Amino acid sequence: MFTRERFGGNQLAVLTDAEGLTERQMQQIAREFNFSETTFVLPPERGHARKVRIFTPAREVPFAGHPNIGTAFVLANAGEFGAIESQMTVTFDEEAGLVPVTITVQDDKSYWCELLAPQPLTLGQVVMPEMAAAALSLEAQDICLNTHPPQVAGVGLQFLLVELRDKHALARARANMSVMESFSEKGISPDIHLYTRTGGAVDINARMFAPLDGVPEDPATGSANCALAALLTHYSPVEAGEFKWQISQGVEMGRPSILAARTMKKQGVVTETHIGGDCVMVSEGIITVD
Repeated sequence: MFTRERFGGNQLAVLTDAEGLTERQMQQIAREFNFSETTFVLPPERGHARKVRIFTPAREVPFAGHPNIGTAFVLANAGEFGAIESQMTVTFDEEAGLVPVTITVQDDKSYWCELLAPQPLTLGQVVMPEMAAAALSLEAQDICLNTHPPQVAGVGLQFLLVELRDKHALARARANMSVMESFSEKGISPDIHLYTRTGGAVDINARMFAPLDGVPEDPATGSANCALAALLTHYSPVEAGEFKWQISQGVEMGRPSILAARTMKKQGVVTETHIGGDCVMVSEGIITVD
């Protein structure tokens, strides 16, 4: 997901027919793939396109970005939604709520997918710059406070969002497990999305660490970038309009990804948060479960 090149972007395994699997089996399969997430597609329960469950190697999550994009892409390529002439919106039923995904046919007949986040922006705890820096093995002066302090936010899944002063700080960052564990004990999200806005070919360069979820680093995090886009829109002095960002992630991992984020704001309130991108199919197969 979030790439047009094989072996770039964020990996995803999609089990298109997961009916009959137990939760334990789903977790075992997700651990076997050991990708950031694995999705399990089930028949609809409330009249929508499909029910989708999402697992990291360590736990089930209520919502995630690239699993929705990738699941829509895989099902569309398999013809599960019938012929798509130009554009179609399908809705997945998930723990966090309903997730509409718009599938657009591009000029080369490939599919470009964009989701609408299932929940409005929620703001959580603010973390002192010194503590955020410690969690990232950085110094307090590496944290940028021009727009917002290190703060927990989410639109279906929460992350600690931390802006850094430059790309050098972004490249030096390393997850500090002991500090992240202390965050979790205090009820602060230990999943940290760090980013910088220092110009260049994209608007934002980002990384995401979630080692307590079995994800040491994620190549492209749709849900975290959704939260970031919503947070930046929230803090913008502009009261209404559409906001857009091109976001690069995964470069430090050798899996470069490009995500397209956009939001809508009315009367000072963030009303919509979207994330979209390209996908590419790599392989397919069969899993035998006893």
